Amino acid sequence: MKLVFEGSGVAIATPFKDGKVDFESFGKMIDFQIANGTDAIIVLGTTGEAVTLTNEERCEVISFAKNAIANRAKFIVGTGSNNTKTAIENSLLAQKYGSDGVLVVTPFYNKCTQKGLIEHYKAISDAIDIPIIAYNVPGRTGVNILPETAEKLADIKNVCGIKEASGNMAQITELCHRVKDKMAVYSGDDGLNLPFMLLGAKGVISVTANILPKKIKDLVHFAQKGRFEKALALHDELWDINKAMFVEVNPIPVKFALSYINLCENEVRLPLTPLEKKNEQAIIDAIKILL
Repeated sequence: MKLVFEGSGVAIATPFKDGKVDFESFGKMIDFQIANGTDAIIVLGTTGEAVTLTNEERCEVISFAKNAIANRAKFIVGTGSNNTKTAIENSLLAQKYGSDGVLVVTPFYNKCTQKGLIEHYKAISDAIDIPIIAYNVPGRTGVNILPETAEKLADIKNVCGIKEASGNMAQITELCHRVKDKMAVYSGDDGLNLPFMLLGAKGVISVTANILPKKIKDLVHFAQKGRFEKALALHDELWDINKAMFVEVNPIPVKFALSYINLCENEVRLPLTPLEKKNEQAIIDAIKILL
């Protein structure tokens, strides 16, 4: 099986301050992840607000993250687009800057067919040499990678994994069954991290890990080692914070949480807006119990 990473990955937020990328805070966030055992750092994904960054900012974020990580964890860049040509250009840029792999969300809005998905990933694979993790999140994109399609994607030369965030346990179960021994499955839903691991996933790409990286790492580690009682205890312990991270659309809650633990400003870019006051206490209460 082809693997980019195994274990705990974080879909890291991009910190902003006064409308600009806050690289001082970004460096602290990366060091915080590595100090707590995170295996892979994924930049410029949904949580990283990639669609709001300029091309110049994308280059700066990729270059900074590569240097800050300094081979202490796997470095993966989100490069997806609903334009295949743009996804290829983004992926070539990530390859140029030394990324260990790319995370490529399905095309959104266009709503291509299953055949279109296969051709999309084939075209990106033909253009680059580094590993590809497909990203299935139909609640955001309107497109769902079906398990039989994922099995075909596994035959593409450098498609080595799929981040699955459909939330459909029947689909997740079939996916894990179909692609086992062919490519890695990663949980894209923190509330389902443990079920994913029990079904044979190779790891997680977590939002909650932005603020509680060690607990996410420990849950994955215990599941990998067959220590299921300990993994279940952590799953239960993290339940409220996992829910709180999605009380509003991601990454609004996690940005508030990161500001609460003094890692970055509580600043998002339009069309996102800061967390509503009525939702703040739920996040604070969930964090306080776990810190």
